[in-house]
Amino acid sequence: MSRYRSLFSWLMLPLLALGSLAALAEPLDGAAQALHMLGYIGADYPATVADGQVVDAGEYREQLEFIGVLQGLVVALPAKAERAELEQGIAALKHAVEQRQPGAGVAHQARQLSARLAELYQVAQTPAITPDPERGAPLYAQHCSVCHGDAGAGDGPAGIGLEPPPANLRDAARLDRLSLYDLYNTLGLGIEGTDMPAFADQLDDRQRWDLASYIAGFSAAPAQGGTQFRMADLAGRTPAEIIAEGGDGAAFRAQRAHPTVEKRGPQQLIGHTRSTLEHSLQAYRDGHVEQAYDLSVGAYLEGFELVESALDNLDAVQRKTTERALMAYRQAVQDGASVAQAAQALELAKVELDKSAALLEGGAMNASLSFFSSMLILLREGLEAILVLAAILAFLNNTGQQQAARSVHVGWGLALLAGVATWAVAAYVIDVSGAQRELLEGATALFASVVLLWVGVWMHDRRHAAAWQDYIKSSLVGGGGRFGFAVLAFFSVYRELFEVILFYETLWLQAGPAGHGAVLAGAGAALVVLLGLAWVILRGSRKLPLATFFGVNAVLLCILSVVFAGHGVAALQEAGVLGTRPVAFFEFDWLGIHPDAWSLSAQALALAGIALLYGRSLLGERRRTAEQA
Repeated sequence: MSRYRSLFSWLMLPLLALGSLAALAEPLDGAAQALHMLGYIGADYPATVADGQVVDAGEYREQLEFIGVLQGLVVALPAKAERAELEQGIAALKHAVEQRQPGAGVAHQARQLSARLAELYQVAQTPAITPDPERGAPLYAQHCSVCHGDAGAGDGPAGIGLEPPPANLRDAARLDRLSLYDLYNTLGLGIEGTDMPAFADQLDDRQRWDLASYIAGFSAAPAQGGTQFRMADLAGRTPAEIIAEGGDGAAFRAQRAHPTVEKRGPQQLIGHTRSTLEHSLQAYRDGHVEQAYDLSVGAYLEGFELVESALDNLDAVQRKTTERALMAYRQAVQDGASVAQAAQALELAKVELDKSAALLEGGAMNASLSFFSSMLILLREGLEAILVLAAILAFLNNTGQQQAARSVHVGWGLALLAGVATWAVAAYVIDVSGAQRELLEGATALFASVVLLWVGVWMHDRRHAAAWQDYIKSSLVGGGGRFGFAVLAFFSVYRELFEVILFYETLWLQAGPAGHGAVLAGAGAALVVLLGLAWVILRGSRKLPLATFFGVNAVLLCILSVVFAGHGVAALQEAGVLGTRPVAFFEFDWLGIHPDAWSLSAQALALAGIALLYGRSLLGERRRTAEQA
C-alpha cells in the first residue's frame, strides 16, 4: 500500500470521528455508518493476512484504524442495555484483528455484529421495493462507469492515477463478502479518504438499491435454478455466509443480481401495500418527493395489483374503489400536496385496503360465482379481440380475398403461441413485474388503437372505389396489405391473452378443486357466445351492400380504436408512467371510459383523429364528384 493510501487513511480518521459525533443527533445515521464500517472490515480484512502474517501492512493498519472509529460510532449511539454487548463484540473483533486471525473468521464476526446492530437499532436492511437491475444499468453508466469502467473492472478513464484506485467490482472474492445492503449503504455514504463520493443527495433509496443490484451482477453467473432465497436474505446476507452454511452460493449471487418479487398470499400483498405506503408518506414528510412517488407506485405494483384479479372475482366495485384511492394518494404526492393532505389521502386508501383484505380473507367462491366470474373474464377480455378479427375476416370474405384471410389466421395463431409463451416465461423462467405487465398492456393497446384507426379510415375511403378489385389485386393481395392485417390480428389478440391467462390462473386457485368444473363451464359458455358473435358478424355481413358493409366495419374499428386508447392510458397510469387526473365523469370499463382527464384526453384525441381523417376523406370525395361532373 502506497504512502498516499496511508495519508488518505489518516485524513479519514478525523472525518469519521466527526461523523460519530454527528450520530448523537442522528442515531439512525450513526447506526448506518457503523454498519458501513463493519461491512468494509468484513470485506477487506481477509486480504491483509495469511497464515497469521500480515501481507499488506498499509491495509492492515487501516483495518485497525477503522475499528477504532467503529468503537467511537457505537459509543455515540443512543444508550441501550444491549449496547454493551455490541461494545464487547467490537472489542473482540479488534482483538481478533490484532492477533491476525484468519480472514474468514473475522469476516464472520463482523457480519454477526452487523446483524445484531441492525436488530437493536431497527435499521431496515431490506428494500421496500424489489430492486430492478434494468433500472440500475443507466444509473451505473451515468454515475459509476467513468471511474469503475463499463464492465466494472475499475479501469474507467477518470480512475487513472487515483490513489487508492477505483474498486474492481468484478472481484468475486471481495463481492462475496459484501451484502447487497453493504453496496447500497456504500452508495449512500461514500468512502471517506477516497474519491468514492456519497450519492445520497443524488440518488433516492430505490435508485441506490437498483444500482446495488446491478453492481452485484458483475460477479454473478446467469441463474440456473437452485434454492430460492427471500429478499431479506438477498439484501442482508453475503454469498460467503450462504456458502459457509453449505448453501447454493451461485443461486444466491444470481438472485441478488436479479431479484424477483416474492410469491405472497393476498393478505401479505395488501400488507406490503400498506407498509410501503407508510414508507412513502414518511419519505414525503422528509422532503424526498421522488422517493415517495416511487414507493407509492411500488406499493401498488408489488402489492395490490397482484390481487386485483382475485378481488375482481368477488367485488369488482370494491376493486375499483380501492384502486382509485391508491391512485389519489399517488397523485397527491406527485402534485406536491401538503403533508396533511397526503396523509388524509393515505388514510382513505388504507380504509379501502382493509375492506379489500376482509373480502379476500373470507372470499371462498361458490360454484355459481366461479361460473359467472369465469364467463365474464373471457367475455370482457375477448370481446374486443373477437370483434376485430370478425370484422377483418368478414371484410376479406366479402371482397373475395379468402387467400389474404390466411394472413389473419396466421396473425392470431401466432398471438396465441406468443401469449402462452410469455405466460410460461413469466411463470417459470423470469419474473415479470407488475410494472412490466402494465407497460406491455399499455403499449400494445395504444399501438393497436393507432392501427385500428388507420384500418377503419382506410376501409371508409374505399367504400365507393370503382376500381376496388384493381386495388385488391395490386396492393392487398401483395405482401404489404396482408402483413398489415396479420399484425393487427396479432396485437388485438396478444394484448388480451396474457391478461386472460393470469386472470384464469388466479380464478383457478380461488375456486379450489370443487369449483374447477364451474370455471371450465364458464369459460366454455363465454367461448360459445364469442364464436356466436363472430358467426353473426360474418353471416350478417354477406347480406349488406358492399358500401354499407365497409361503412359499418369502418365505424366498428374506429370505435374500438377509441376503446383501446382508454385502456392503454389506464395501464400506463397503473405502471406509474403517467399521472392521474380524476374528473367528474361516468365510468364504463368495457368501453375503456374512465373518469380521468388523461384517459379521456387520449380518447378525445382518437376521436379528433377520426374526425380529421374522415373529414379529409369527405372533402376528397366531394372534389372527385365535382371533377366528374
